[in-house]
Amino acid sequence: MLTERKITRRTFVAGATGVASIAAFGARAQGQLAMPKSPVTVSIVDVAGNLALTQKAFENYRKAKPDVVSRITFTKAPAPELPGKIKAQQDANRVDIDMVLTGNDALAAGIDQNLWIPVQKDYASALPKLDEIYIEGARKMQALAAGQGVVVAYYPSGPLLEYIPDKVKNVPTSAEELLAWTRENKNRFMYARPANSGPGRTFLMGLPYILGDQNPKDPLKGWEKTWGYLKALGENIEYYPTGTGATMKELGEGSRDIIVSTTGWDINPRVLGVVPKEAKIQTLKGWHWVTDAHYMCVPKGVSNEKLAVLLDLMSFMLTPQQQAYTYDEGYFYPGPAVKGVTLDMAPEESQKAIKEFGRPEYEQLIASAPLETPLDPEPMVQAFRRWDEEVGGAKRKG
Repeated sequence: MLTERKITRRTFVAGATGVASIAAFGARAQGQLAMPKSPVTVSIVDVAGNLALTQKAFENYRKAKPDVVSRITFTKAPAPELPGKIKAQQDANRVDIDMVLTGNDALAAGIDQNLWIPVQKDYASALPKLDEIYIEGARKMQALAAGQGVVVAYYPSGPLLEYIPDKVKNVPTSAEELLAWTRENKNRFMYARPANSGPGRTFLMGLPYILGDQNPKDPLKGWEKTWGYLKALGENIEYYPTGTGATMKELGEGSRDIIVSTTGWDINPRVLGVVPKEAKIQTLKGWHWVTDAHYMCVPKGVSNEKLAVLLDLMSFMLTPQQQAYTYDEGYFYPGPAVKGVTLDMAPEESQKAIKEFGRPEYEQLIASAPLETPLDPEPMVQAFRRWDEEVGGAKRKG
């Protein structure tokens, strides 16, 4: 669940329009909806950093269909705050958010609060056949959406170790070796608080597989080895920052030698010069990928004609040509969720960045290692709470 903002120089246009009554939602017939007779404005709120991957593709839709969309406005917001805002708008029958781009966090909160239109269930005929077009990992992530979101970008994530080769001569290749290395090199290893960090939570959810714990999907009763290991590891960690960016900065500055990373957090900070290009990655024995995805969700309360546009927009965003934009500068590497999308289809700047800063070994690692979905929302919250209480609470900083 990559909910942090990308380390980037991009800025986005703020604004939102469009008001509709939730009562209209209950009156809709399933299936096709009539497109608007005149162009509409579409408002998109991003709580996952997804626009870094998709904004150009969204703009391509506006350019391709000026008779349908006159303008698309883009706004960023913190994921924890958005569900409450949408609920308040729905209670007032004044929804002015048309689409939300989110990771599993706001998606799950919206499912719990009944905020989203079940687009995959109610309007399947207006969307591509998702089970047929998605690659395996994206198809598994789509299953977590309960039909209420549509995967727009996907990556296998991690967990990975990232290190500076000049500083780390004996690179740990197992959990036991990592623990031993941290004991011999106090305060030179770091990861961020899992509740605030994609790599941090991927590390947290990946350890039960690496350590062979009883039930990797049950952090309360099935992670005995994991919790013991994290506490032992924590004895050799100076502090836990509240975001991944701080770990990248410290690795780049030389105050840490090994950090926890993911494919995107490995590539993109090196593209931007935050981390030295020569940094390397390492997996641990018994390792599985813990996958991640971004979703397109539609709040209940949008008008029928607006929903027709949004369904058409979703379909457009899942075409191979638009999916190629999700390669970006490696931020969510690879990025595409659908089959048949290759790097040579991506914009030239994406091809250049990934050819220079990507890693040839990723293709083999993605093909060979098992793919695991993240924890379900409730156990994930339980895991975060237990980590805060028993592992890192006293050493959090930032």
